[in-house]
Amino acid sequence: MSPEVNPFESLQEQIDDASDYLEYSTDVLERLKHPERVLEANLSVEMDDGSVEVFRAYRSQFNGDRGPYKGGIRYHPQVTRDEVKALSGWMVYKCAAVNIPYGGGKGGIEIDPRQYSAGEIERITRSFAKELRPIIGEDQDIPAPDVNTGQREMNWIKDTYETLENTTEPSVITGKAPESGGSAGRVEATGRSVMLTAREAFDYLGKDMADATVAVQGYGNAGSVAAKLIEDLGANIVAVSDSSGAVYNPDGLDARDAKAFKSETGSLAGYEGATEELTNEELLTMDVDLLVPAALENAIDGDLAQDVQADIVVEAANGPLTPNADDVLSDRDVAVFPDILANAGGVTVSYFEWVQNRQRFYWSEERVNSELETIITNAFDDLVETYEETGAPNFRTAMYVVAIQRVVAAAEEGGIWP
Repeated sequence: MSPEVNPFESLQEQIDDASDYLEYSTDVLERLKHPERVLEANLSVEMDDGSVEVFRAYRSQFNGDRGPYKGGIRYHPQVTRDEVKALSGWMVYKCAAVNIPYGGGKGGIEIDPRQYSAGEIERITRSFAKELRPIIGEDQDIPAPDVNTGQREMNWIKDTYETLENTTEPSVITGKAPESGGSAGRVEATGRSVMLTAREAFDYLGKDMADATVAVQGYGNAGSVAAKLIEDLGANIVAVSDSSGAVYNPDGLDARDAKAFKSETGSLAGYEGATEELTNEELLTMDVDLLVPAALENAIDGDLAQDVQADIVVEAANGPLTPNADDVLSDRDVAVFPDILANAGGVTVSYFEWVQNRQRFYWSEERVNSELETIITNAFDDLVETYEETGAPNFRTAMYVVAIQRVVAAAEEGGIWP
């Protein structure tokens, strides 16, 4: 991983790369490279022992030309202002890539949640929700889960907002538990879109998913769900990893069993279904048919990319490849299918949840999964059509061309407010 690579600068470089295939003026493109506003808050929260700790928190609202700001909230010790800005920008182009009517936002708290009790996390979350209250709303900004957050935190934010506003507004946030207005299929949505993208990629490239070897870096929600669904297509999951390291079995791991072991023990370390333990770097450079980076941004830099042996990379994480890594892998003809398509299942089913909340009419999981498949496969078709028509150097640049065109069209139709 390359923490020295600024993710916000990576986002801007990706937009610049796509601009070579677009006929827009510099001022139009420059507007698309910066957030419209960023909230920065210091949360003073009482701990269980009576002491008070202060936590730095952010919410970036990047662009709202195509609809309300939309994006997750992450709890992680490496959260920074620039990271949140980058993530909110990626959300803009992710929503545009799959053509759902949202802009992009992102939030985060600089915290290691493992160091705090459930009660402390609840107070921290509600404190953040109080700061977010003036700038969120079902037609304004709709948060969702991200790294180290889930249904529990989303339920607390919803309850805090509704209590302070004296209203019932489940569509103020997505990723909630079903009993609080959440959508069927939301928990597995990101991993499902990774699987769908991988399936379409193999088909497009004329490769067979059956018996394909697969390595998954990062075995949280997105990585573990993607692994089991890809396994269901007949592929062979040979290695998976978490923060403790990687586990490997050349004959294949049982994706569901590995997840159950991690859930029970808190780590993949010592998993009995593996024949060998590896480092994350060794996993990322394994000779496999498909590599799924599903952890944090900057997992593969230009140096490490020289050693990547996978034929296809499908990004489950946001920004796992640096721009230098993209260049290296493009030169080596490694097919990289970008995050703004591959992991868009989460925001797509969040959109479905928002629609259901507003209608007060809820869909079956079968309908959710079917609608998601339609959106991801249509977006994949848009990607390959643009890739072939423009001669873009890689699939990421082609996907950004599609997304930027949609954002610019909405901005031009709306005009500039005096």
